[in-house]
Amino acid sequence: MNKLTNAVWNCFGKASIHIAKRDDIAWWKSWIIRVISVVMALIVCGFLTVALTDLNPIDVYVTMIKGAVGTPRLVWNLLQNTAILLCVSLAVTPAFKMRFWNIGAEGQVLIGGLATATCMIFLGEVVPGPVLIPMMFVISVIAGAFWAFIPAFFKARFNSNETLFTLMMNYIAIQIVAYFTLEWSVPKGSGTPRTLEFGQLPMLFGQKYLINIIVVILITVLMYIYLKYTKQGYEISVVGESENTARYIGINVKKVILRTMAISGAVCGIAGFLLVAGTDHSLKSDTAGGRGFTAIMVSWLAKFHPGFMVLTSLLIVFLEKGASKISEVYRLNSSFSDIITGIIIFFIIGSEFFINYKIKSNRKSKEEN
Repeated sequence: MNKLTNAVWNCFGKASIHIAKRDDIAWWKSWIIRVISVVMALIVCGFLTVALTDLNPIDVYVTMIKGAVGTPRLVWNLLQNTAILLCVSLAVTPAFKMRFWNIGAEGQVLIGGLATATCMIFLGEVVPGPVLIPMMFVISVIAGAFWAFIPAFFKARFNSNETLFTLMMNYIAIQIVAYFTLEWSVPKGSGTPRTLEFGQLPMLFGQKYLINIIVVILITVLMYIYLKYTKQGYEISVVGESENTARYIGINVKKVILRTMAISGAVCGIAGFLLVAGTDHSLKSDTAGGRGFTAIMVSWLAKFHPGFMVLTSLLIVFLEKGASKISEVYRLNSSFSDIITGIIIFFIIGSEFFINYKIKSNRKSKEEN
């Protein structure tokens, strides 16, 4: 038995492989790998589509494209949803780059939206529009920053677990918003969200979502500059690499944690402001729509680079919109479209392995020796 085991071990040992970390590769090579992964995902989805539904996969993909960008209205809707997801992704990025696991973006967006709705309800008939909208913006930023500051304080002061803390605060925010939604519903207690008439963001060049998109573009540029070229951005990177190193070179780690989380919460507050004042014109407990969790994937896939987040956010929203159209046109349940979306995202995430690592054969290494 031992001889057989040794023979098998020697056989596989000679032909075995090992995984080695790559050196940094050119950005265009990494994007070639990602494109290849998407093509492979579409091939797999095609076979699966034929096997499960007998539909022509080409027709299914065409339907997906039409469902996302088939009309000007759909294009603007796609850009608007991309902008909101991008905004939340930008919000969590400074914290993640600092290795502070902010899972609470969902709640921070809702608290920012709650602050916006409060201003629209109680100040809408009192304060003129040109003053009301900037006031809503500032108060939403403060509310989001405050909500994020709470777990940051406990992390900095007591070294609490930020993942659980921020996650639990999501549920608190959801219930607070649910309470006020019920209080403000029309008729009261019905649960029907109240339409917020005062303080809506105006249309720009005939497009009601254009202000949202412009605001997020500005945030993207500012976040890129902040993380890459400012002293505070440098401090975030150092703290993320090693808190001990940061302390050794004189960086106040607690201050960086508090400041960075306040910035994350503030940008989430802006997302809440844009959703309530610029898109929905109402407040519900699901106003954030799960974007706080999707943003985590967007930020990681883009490797905390604001520019790449634009493409990643666009792809995620495109898949969601297209998959929804597939279910509608072919009368399939949503599970099938979710399977298609999941496979594509799985391949994209999997491509990161081949970007960061390479597979080597031990046999080749032995021959070189």
